[in-house]
Amino acid sequence: MFKELNPLLHSELRLAIMSILISVEEADFVYLKDTTKSTSGNLSVQIDKLNEAGYIEVERGFAGKRTRTVCKITPAGVKAFGEYVEALKGYLKL
Repeated sequence: MFKELNPLLHSELRLAIMSILISVEEADFVYLKDTTKSTSGNLSVQIDKLNEAGYIEVERGFAGKRTRTVCKITPAGVKAFGEYVEALKGYLKL
């Protein structure tokens, strides 16, 4: 009756990260941290989990003397997010 919700995306912070990235070309760590109101440590862990799953790409580099981490959603991430949204809609049709 109900489709299983992707447990990787069902986390509040990971879902927030994916929701942001689905609507922008890329987002840097500071923007994601400010927008989600998360701690640096928690955000870093969740970004790593999404990266390991292949849902996002992470590019680490430098902007001047500061490190800069930029995240982009992958085609696999777009597909997983779409499937998650469709599954969630099934729960809302009660």
